[in-house]
Amino acid sequence: MSLKSERRGIHVDQSELLCKKGCGYYGNPAWQGFCSKCWREEYHKARQKQIQEDWELAERLQREEEEAFASSQSSQGAQSLTFSKFEEKKTNEKTRKVTTVKKFFSASSRVGSKKEIQEAKAPSPSINRQTSIETDRVSKEFIEFLKTFHKTGQEIYKQTKMFLETMHYKRELSIEEQSECTQDFYQSVAERMQTRGKVPPEKVEKIMDQIEKYIMTRLYKYVFCPETTDDEKKDLAIQKRIRALHWVTPQMLCVPVNEEIPEVSDMVVKAITDIIEMDSKRVPRDKLACITRCSQHIFNAIKITKNEPASADDFLPTLIYIVLKGNPPRLQSNIQYITRFCNPSRLMTGEDGYYFTNLCCAVAFIEKLDAQSLNLSQEDFDGYMSGQTSPRKQEPESWAPDACLGVKQMYKNLDLLSQLNERQERIMNEAKKLEKDLIDWTDGVAKEVQDIVEKYPLEIKPTAQPLAAIDSENVENDKLPPPLQPQVYAG
Repeated sequence: MSLKSERRGIHVDQSELLCKKGCGYYGNPAWQGFCSKCWREEYHKARQKQIQEDWELAERLQREEEEAFASSQSSQGAQSLTFSKFEEKKTNEKTRKVTTVKKFFSASSRVGSKKEIQEAKAPSPSINRQTSIETDRVSKEFIEFLKTFHKTGQEIYKQTKMFLETMHYKRELSIEEQSECTQDFYQSVAERMQTRGKVPPEKVEKIMDQIEKYIMTRLYKYVFCPETTDDEKKDLAIQKRIRALHWVTPQMLCVPVNEEIPEVSDMVVKAITDIIEMDSKRVPRDKLACITRCSQHIFNAIKITKNEPASADDFLPTLIYIVLKGNPPRLQSNIQYITRFCNPSRLMTGEDGYYFTNLCCAVAFIEKLDAQSLNLSQEDFDGYMSGQTSPRKQEPESWAPDACLGVKQMYKNLDLLSQLNERQERIMNEAKKLEKDLIDWTDGVAKEVQDIVEKYPLEIKPTAQPLAAIDSENVENDKLPPPLQPQVYAG
């Protein structure tokens, strides 16, 4: 593989970040490329179409039931009074079932019955109870903030409390329906403040931020990464994907950042810290603030490296690199949570919306990243992904004059690791060969010994007559001369 200084890089046209309906707001992959406003319109159209189709189906079923009953009546002729009453009861039962089906699919089914609305007005013990110190602190801050708006503040607090109590009884709904209820509440409160309260737009934005902070701090544990969704599965998938891409280098992504510069290195560390810190926040606006700070650190790092303002073509590759290097926890869950429950005005316009849209694009790029995206051959890409090989050191003559020293050192280290890996493989192969030779030698020696034993079998001969012991009885003792007697000499 050879990495050249001239690369096509990662380029995303800014028009691709906008809503595909052409309204001028930022789109989002989670909304199929629409902005929040257009997505809600499309969602309502699709929902109304589905309701209409279900209504027509229910009416058709009812007509078929009535026609079948009428034909059975005409064929059977006159019936007894008892049987007629039975058929009438049966017809009423069928009509009641069809009516129930139509009511189920009607547009007003989301509103709920009067009984449910009355129950929703009753205070919920789980909501009134202070669940944590943070919840208590946010509640006090919210009340103090609304006091400055007098009557309007009281009305807002009343609506917010009613919304939380209503959401308590809607926890069994899907997360999309809960998100829809929250977005409807945001829109209704904002419109009411602008029309009835005559609140200036800048103050409406501040009030909406406080409302979002108050309600989402309380709803966080119920709506963040719920068990009814596949958010957790997506989190594990993107984490595994990022870990598999650990070998991707800044040069492969055309990242214009020189981490050898201390200030730039510090900015990169801060950007990674901010994107990781996003998971610790409860409020969607606070999570967006982490993304915004991360993006600002990236722009500063590019500016210091290039000595000129960063462009959008420089920003996105660097953001991808930061995500790969940081591997933020529960990344997909946080993106989905912001998409579902953030104040839509923040995602549609402003720098928060721009940076969030770029983060979504970065995640989508990582999920679909292939050999062509990094200007690699498919063979090299597959080898790197499987871990069988690692990027080689770049030849000195192929380096650009302004190439980053850190990148050069990194490739040098990668080349050294590759050599050590090859050396280790050779040693392991030689060790396995030696082990095989020892086993073969042992088997050979054992076979030779067995052959010799078979060729020259061991014969055990009987023992000869043992010699008599000196002290044992000797039948021929009488043939021995008499023992010597001591002689006495007279002196």
